[in-house]
Amino acid sequence: MKETRGAPPFDPVMMVSILLYSWCSDVYSSRNTARLCISDLGGRYLAAGHQPDFRTISTFRLRHGDALADLFVQSVRLCQEAGMVSLGHVAIDGTKLMANASKHKAMSYGRMAQAEEDMRAEIAQIQRRCEEEDAREDTLFGKEKPGYDLPQELKFRQSRLEHILKAKAKLEAAAEAKAAERERERLKNAKVDDDADKPRRGRKPKDPNTVVPKDSAQSNFTDPESRIMKSGTGDWIQGYNGQAAVDSDHQVIVACDLTNMAADAPHFLPMFEQVHQNTGADPAEKSADAGFFSKINVETKTTPFSKTFIPPDRMKHGRESAAALAALEERNNADASLLSPADRMRMLLTTPEGAEAYAKRKKTVEPVFGQIKGSPGSPGFRQFLRRGIHKAGQEWRWICAAHNILKYIRYGHAFQ
Repeated sequence: MKETRGAPPFDPVMMVSILLYSWCSDVYSSRNTARLCISDLGGRYLAAGHQPDFRTISTFRLRHGDALADLFVQSVRLCQEAGMVSLGHVAIDGTKLMANASKHKAMSYGRMAQAEEDMRAEIAQIQRRCEEEDAREDTLFGKEKPGYDLPQELKFRQSRLEHILKAKAKLEAAAEAKAAERERERLKNAKVDDDADKPRRGRKPKDPNTVVPKDSAQSNFTDPESRIMKSGTGDWIQGYNGQAAVDSDHQVIVACDLTNMAADAPHFLPMFEQVHQNTGADPAEKSADAGFFSKINVETKTTPFSKTFIPPDRMKHGRESAAALAALEERNNADASLLSPADRMRMLLTTPEGAEAYAKRKKTVEPVFGQIKGSPGSPGFRQFLRRGIHKAGQEWRWICAAHNILKYIRYGHAFQ
């Protein structure tokens, strides 16, 4: 059928191939992807001589973001069918990635309240000056002459005040929703008292309508869904927490997620639920670093305690912690059933089997983040190009899919 809407559309298969090729080549912007179709031999081959404009590439990526994110699950199953995923040992970890926003564009709720007051005072002062200037010019030129526009100084402060008020409203709404959720949980878990006149014990719940966010609560004007987080290097960044669960056989990522929660522990169980969804099975062994330790995480129903390796204490490479050594000294004098989950885990990790299993973690998941981010000065993915947790999450899944496809290609070449 003849195309009546203009130039014929590009083949979606070709567009997906170009995007995958660019991601595997550490090229992420639509402009640089378009250049690959002109100046790169591999890009020209995949584009079949076509030269899609960067706007076309950007629109395609934006319109089909969720479908492209599903490439990750397809990459997992592709590697699984190739025998690269055994689920013998799966390690999970998180890495902090910079958002497409500056941390200097973030402001705390307490600072917003002070800035709002200062801005209103400055605007009132500028408006008084404008009125005085108008009165003076009316005297000089007459009232019928056209006046001047608002001063640039006043325009800037008014727009800045609008941004501050919007950010304050978001923080207040989030605080009220959190308080309402706590109240619902309290009522759900409250026990019915036979004596209706007996006063309830505990702290009186706060009225959700009067809840005020903490002064330290922050919001970023550029990407409000990103958060200030501490990176692995100790620097504070405006970013997201990228999670990955990696199979130990060939460093294939079998589950991934992106959140704006800096803590790692709440991601442990949801990530392994995703592993089951993506692969259809549960791993025989699980491991994670101390940031993932909690009683719930080590006492999972799908994997026995003896096959879950999460140290309660931060351990230096090649050396047990002081707490682990103390547990080792007392292991023969204590009944394991009476020990806390933390002490039981310390004892497990001091056994030769536990130490050997946990040692797999650092050569399974940590190298993957190094391969994705690249070394300093080399190409790699360290900052999102998109804003908002949904779009940044799509981008993170694209990167993880490209990582798996590269592993698949190299694995295939190794056995040709």
